[in-house]
Order: sequence, then C-alpha cells, then structure tokens
Amino acid sequence: MPYISGKQMIAHAVANKYAVGAFSAHNLESVQAILDAANETQSPVMIQIGQRVINTHGIEVVKAVFDAAILRYDIPVCIHLDHCHNYDQIAQAIRCGFDSVMFDGSQLSIEDNIHITRQTVQLGKALNIGVEGEIGKIGGTEDDLSVDEKDALITTVEEAKHFVDQTGVDYLAVSCGTAHGVYTQEPKLALERLAEITQVTATPLVLHGGSGVPDQQVRHAIEAGIAKVNVDTELRQAFVAGIKEYFEHHPTDNTLAFIMDAGKVAMKQVVVEKINLFGSAHQAASLLQEYQA
Repeated sequence: MPYISGKQMIAHAVANKYAVGAFSAHNLESVQAILDAANETQSPVMIQIGQRVINTHGIEVVKAVFDAAILRYDIPVCIHLDHCHNYDQIAQAIRCGFDSVMFDGSQLSIEDNIHITRQTVQLGKALNIGVEGEIGKIGGTEDDLSVDEKDALITTVEEAKHFVDQTGVDYLAVSCGTAHGVYTQEPKLALERLAEITQVTATPLVLHGGSGVPDQQVRHAIEAGIAKVNVDTELRQAFVAGIKEYFEHHPTDNTLAFIMDAGKVAMKQVVVEKINLFGSAHQAASLLQEYQA
C-alpha cells in the first residue's frame, strides 16, 4: 500500500486530465467504504481528515486507525488534513505522517493568510508534502465554521494570482459558487472564472462543497482546471440512509457490525459514482508506475 504525496497525486491528475476525489472519512467503516470503492475502480484516492473528527477522537488515534485499514489495499492513497486553522496542527499532522495538508486562512486578513500559508508551503516543500491554501470565502458550514452564503464571494483572478505568487501553494481552493453542506438551490459554478484563474496562476484548483453539484458542471469544472474535488455531505447522507434502510428490514437487530456495514455499503456506492464522474478510475497503475520510477 503506497502513500503518495498530495503534490505528486494532483500533478498526475493534471497531466492525465482527471480530478482526484478527496473523500472525508469519519470512522473505520467510512474509510473502508472509500478504500473499497477506490480498489474496485483502481483509482487513486485522497482520504480527508477534518476538524470535527480530530476534535472528537484526536489526530493520532484517527491516523493510526486509518493506517491500519489502509494496509489491506494496494492502491495509491494520500492522507489529507482538511481545513486546518492552526499551524501547530499542521506540524502535528506532518509528524503523524500526513501526505497533504491544508491551511485554511480564508477567515484571516489576506496578509496573515499569506504569511501562515507560506510557512506551511516551506515546510511541505522540505518534506515533499502537498500543501493546499484557500483564498475567498466558500458558503455554507464546514465543521464548526459558518459563512453566510451571501458573503461567499467569487475569487477574483487578481486575488488568486497574488496569493499563489506570494505563497507558492501546490493547489488552491477558490470560491466559485459552491457551498459546504446541503444546497438550498442548485449551484451555478463560475466556470469561466475557474479557467481564467487556472491560466493565470498555472496552479491546480480545488473544488470545495462538491456534494450536490450537478454532474455536468463538475465535468466542466475539471476541464476548467479543478484537479481535486472534496466530497463529504453526500457520503454522510448515504451512510445514514444505509443504516436507516437496514433498520427498516431488521427493526430489532442491534448487531453493530451488521448495522455499520449497511452504512459502509451505501457510502461505497456513492464513492464509486464520484470516482467515475471525476475520471480517476483506472489511473492507479499509471500513478504507481510514475511513483516507483
């Protein structure tokens, strides 16, 4: 089971015109669902560990559990720290063996965002770890941080270029019309803006709030420069729906292994669908060959 630097995984996606699925995992069964889907489709995969999971269980415990699960698989995997707001946590994640980290300074002043992101990039470059930064505000709710959708402004080309020039991030999350959580209306992505930012910055872009975006818009976003798509809400919805369906057929069963497996199976199907949508299916062998060269 090879761990791949996020920088190398994203570079392979760009070169081969697909996007990496970055799927949030919350427990053992959810990480198994992601890995089963990636193994079935022979796809590279990013497993994201977010702040709520870390705050609940602790970063070392979560990483150790996920490492144990990953040992059974022979696909390229990247473990990504999602939406970190604290440089000390970045260093802690790197010590734990994360392959990719995101410093999210979008709630800070642009000067502070650039300063801490630049520090993160310097550390990442020294250790060959991919680094993601964010410029602009993405609507909805991410973990315990909320941003009103009316304040989720589309990132400008000038903002993105300045941020990339000053930080050197490996991949960049921008505000392009998506939101975290459940959409109250169908999103409309700023596809032309994405293409302009890609052209000017020559930096792979990240789509946050990927759950619920219509498939055709996702495909066009990948064509416009999106190389990493974050998915969380749809996975949690599928997991819970699988458990509910199990109880409909077995209302008195309290066998946790069977209950959780029902959630895992339902979640896996969504991950398979997303992998096929993102175009990363059957890319594992090519990435491994490049990694081992």
